[in-house]
Amino acid sequence: MKFGPVPLADAVGGVLAHSVELPDGRLRKGRVIAAEDLARIEAAGLRELVVARLAPGDVGEDDAAARLARALVPDPEAAGLRLGKAATGRVNLFSERIGVIEIDAARIDAVNAIHPMITVATLRPWARLPSRGMVATIKIISYAVPGAALEAACKAASDALRLRPVRYGSAQLIETVIGGKPHPDKGRRSVEARLTRMGVEPTQGAEVPHDSAALAAAIAASPAEVVLILTGSATSDLHDTAPEALRAAGGTVTHFGMPVDPGNLLFFGEIGGKPVIGLPGCARSPALNGADWVLERILCGVEVTSRDIMGMGVGGLLKEPPSRPRPREG
Repeated sequence: MKFGPVPLADAVGGVLAHSVELPDGRLRKGRVIAAEDLARIEAAGLRELVVARLAPGDVGEDDAAARLARALVPDPEAAGLRLGKAATGRVNLFSERIGVIEIDAARIDAVNAIHPMITVATLRPWARLPSRGMVATIKIISYAVPGAALEAACKAASDALRLRPVRYGSAQLIETVIGGKPHPDKGRRSVEARLTRMGVEPTQGAEVPHDSAALAAAIAASPAEVVLILTGSATSDLHDTAPEALRAAGGTVTHFGMPVDPGNLLFFGEIGGKPVIGLPGCARSPALNGADWVLERILCGVEVTSRDIMGMGVGGLLKEPPSRPRPREG
């Protein structure tokens, strides 16, 4: 692509690089200059224009953006995504339903490394999305890019984005009570709000004494597709009350603890193929915490492994609560 100032006589067919104010209106940047535009431009006292002119093999910005979008998501319906219309070198991608976004980060990095004028920006991997939420934006920065670079970007981009929709339809919150004193409603409301925004129906909650036998019975009897546990006393060990209750009910514990703060004291496992999540106490607050990252993925049927959890530490310091009983520094 050639870019720079040219005499008016040589501007026809070029792409206007900067908007031009005229006595009778305005020519917007991105317009292809036509012969009939010259008289109006001369009347404004201009003798030259800054234009971009495609070289042989170049691809215009809108066509390039649209082609890259189709490479990233070759089957939008299967991927649960919608491709927006190309305009000013940009195409936006949107979710078609509630879910989390699966991203092949290596492919996105490869696309962005090919040519500085070809760019893709996405949400973080596994970000929660509402229906019609924006997932990514493709932007061709210049008015055209070399066709060879675009072809390489499309090849690198192949099938890099996919929405994982919500898989489970219902979840139950089981709370344990110490000394017969019920929990305030705030925690239940916060958990139910998390489920509702994912399109999951919160079933009737349950409160049981804080002991493994009572909790095990409630877990085994839960009618929901996903079981959530919020204990009256924090789970502080792999063999504490709640993990032991899951085992006693016939389930297994996959992982306990996570390098995310707030959210350290989370555990999760399963019983009869049904996911079970032991929520940390911070789940009583509506603020973002590590449990959100695990809950959202599991509700969408995304496998979460111990290795996944242990890889959450970078970026896992979500908030420094001012009222911690043990300050970070003495």
